[in-house]
Amino acid sequence: MKACSVCGDRGVIVKNNIAVPCPCNKQRALANRFREAGLPERLRYHTFDNFNFKYYSRLRIDSERMITYYESARRTYLAAQDFVRNFKNDRHIDGLLITGPVGSGKTFLAACIANALLEAEELLLFVVVPDLLDRLRSTYDQNRQGGDYSEKDLMDAAREVPLLFLDDLGAHNYTEWTKNKLYSILNYRVNHRLPVIITTNISLEDLGECLGERTISRICQMCWPYRLMVEDDIRMVQRREKLREG
Repeated sequence: MKACSVCGDRGVIVKNNIAVPCPCNKQRALANRFREAGLPERLRYHTFDNFNFKYYSRLRIDSERMITYYESARRTYLAAQDFVRNFKNDRHIDGLLITGPVGSGKTFLAACIANALLEAEELLLFVVVPDLLDRLRSTYDQNRQGGDYSEKDLMDAAREVPLLFLDDLGAHNYTEWTKNKLYSILNYRVNHRLPVIITTNISLEDLGECLGERTISRICQMCWPYRLMVEDDIRMVQRREKLREG
């Protein structure tokens, strides 16, 4: 964050010979919340207002739910907005499981939820599942620095934070060790009625084969399932749009 041109990063300004907090304090507090939440920089500007329904076909039918891709996206979008409103009043509501192919807007919509709640000063943690598992494995590295987070630090944060986002819970190379870590996180959150927002690019059935029945049982117990479907990867469509504009 650039130095404040008003207070010179002192945090206070003088008005009528009285020292008052500079408006930049609120901006810095919000920036700190984003960092502490683990939300990647590229996702910090995703908002519900920026979610574009033009990428979801009004003609193509989702064969599983027998509704159009557009209608499925509309329902998922409304569920995400409802979650934000309801979480502010009740920290123990059910979470969301958002499925769909790569490039269907799952992470974008999860980030919309996270950003709206961070603006409201809610505590949350946004983790990309493969990154979380890599960080957990790295705690066993004999050469790691003493000031790094321990496995317990990481697990406790994921278990106890009021709202957890698990992004990209997909078909990775899960070992029994990683399966047990994910189960431990989800089981704790079920027992303490702490919600989780999950995105995955594989079906619930396939996810069960990857993670095991007991983990899927916990996910079904704590999350409402929603689905985003697209004909083409939105990122690729946007890339083509930029090329045409250029």
